[in-house]
Amino acid sequence: MFHFVRFCRWLTFSTMSQGCPARVKQLPSAARQQQIRRRLSERPGVVVAALAREFEVSEMTIRRDLAALEAQAHVRRTHGGAMLTERMILEFDYRDRRATNRTAKRAIAATARRLIRPGQRLILDNGTTTLELAALLQDGENLTVITPSLAVASELQHAAGVEVILLGGVVRRGSPDLTGPVTEHCLELFSADYAFQGADGIGLDGSIYNSDLRLARVDRLMRRLAQRCCVLADHSKLGVTALARSGSLADVDVFITSRGAPAGALRRFRRLGPEVVVA
Repeated sequence: MFHFVRFCRWLTFSTMSQGCPARVKQLPSAARQQQIRRRLSERPGVVVAALAREFEVSEMTIRRDLAALEAQAHVRRTHGGAMLTERMILEFDYRDRRATNRTAKRAIAATARRLIRPGQRLILDNGTTTLELAALLQDGENLTVITPSLAVASELQHAAGVEVILLGGVVRRGSPDLTGPVTEHCLELFSADYAFQGADGIGLDGSIYNSDLRLARVDRLMRRLAQRCCVLADHSKLGVTALARSGSLADVDVFITSRGAPAGALRRFRRLGPEVVVA
């Protein structure tokens, strides 16, 4: 009997040590929150109950973690879980356009950023290069950004030093911008220190082109309401025309383009009057 009991005790101990997983050591809250952010970078969202099981803590603890991360603007809480703040930025059909010549667009945006001073009022249009400029305004000081672009407004939604005024209007199909008479009426309520505009094409005579008549009207109005105007267009836009002519480089103060722009075209543009900068 004695040997049988001792054998059973050995068997029980052996089974427990080999078959039962060791309890995961609980992480400090900061480390756990870092792990939650890492999970969110790998998937669309997380669920409170699943995180509680994974980290072997209560659901209330996970909710406190998510509240702390939301306060830091890292995540946005949803019903029963959370998703990364970055995933809340609106995604539109024009993602391919934004990716085209993105290195050049970022260089242009960085050059344009140096024109901006604290306390200024800015108008940003719906261009993809303008959106790259918006991304550089996250650390802006006491700036006001007026825009018809849903993407620009979304990019700046968490910028503490930037007040964003989103104009009303009709959403253009397949593109994240607002146009039409309502947009124009709203825009006329404001004035600005600087307007930053993209273009679908810059003719070799300096004409500025848009692919949509409504956008051309809004761009003309932006130039009229701003004290200074800067047009941003990479070298691939030079020599390109589109449906609507919205104006000329003779109407603007600064034109920023990218390396690769033909020297002859740049000389012609400078004769029209604007400061021409190659980023």
